[in-house]
Amino acid sequence: MSATRILLADDHSLVRRGLRLILDAEPDLLVVAEAADGEEAVELATGSPGGLRPGLEGGVDLVILDIAMPRMTGIQAAREISRRAPHIRILILSMYDNEQYFFEALKAGASGYVLKSVADRDLIEACRAAMRGEPFLYPGAVTALIRDFLQRERDGDGIPDRILTPREEQITKLIAEGNSAKEIAESLTISVKTVDRHRANILQKLGMRDRLELTRFAIRTGLVEP
Repeated sequence: MSATRILLADDHSLVRRGLRLILDAEPDLLVVAEAADGEEAVELATGSPGGLRPGLEGGVDLVILDIAMPRMTGIQAAREISRRAPHIRILILSMYDNEQYFFEALKAGASGYVLKSVADRDLIEACRAAMRGEPFLYPGAVTALIRDFLQRERDGDGIPDRILTPREEQITKLIAEGNSAKEIAESLTISVKTVDRHRANILQKLGMRDRLELTRFAIRTGLVEP
């Protein structure tokens, strides 16, 4: 049986190096590519318009995404990879024992949520579970999942849809990172007027008034690092 081909995405090279050592020590796991941000991870996993990069023609089976990365977060990247290549398994790696991030990861298509603090203990099993088609949840996440399910049952609620569209999330992230409307327009190849319209819609949807409140929202939902 061939080894699981893994793409590892984290914006810290030392973290990638350490995780790669853990993964490559296992005969059934093989890191075939690394990415420094979410956007690069999406391109490596699913291919750019010119196709997959040399050496990745065989594709990847599993993508491990740090939750907080520049350009595109791990959760945003997970959504895009799930959309473009639903056969690829995804794990979210996070330093945050945070229920909201955990639920966002699941909704984005991740098979599991692994805490960095115990990655040396949990990551191997998480990879194998994902490839078996099984979820991997750390103990605190299991508790959160049960509590949330029971509460929703009591309230008669379903799982809510995302408030913002993917484009609105992208603009929210850029605003929270301190970019001006002009810089955002240039980055996304849209007009400043379109950026302003998106910003107004975002604030209205979230019931917020200014950049400060938007930045707090972006941090709380994992779009940017605190």
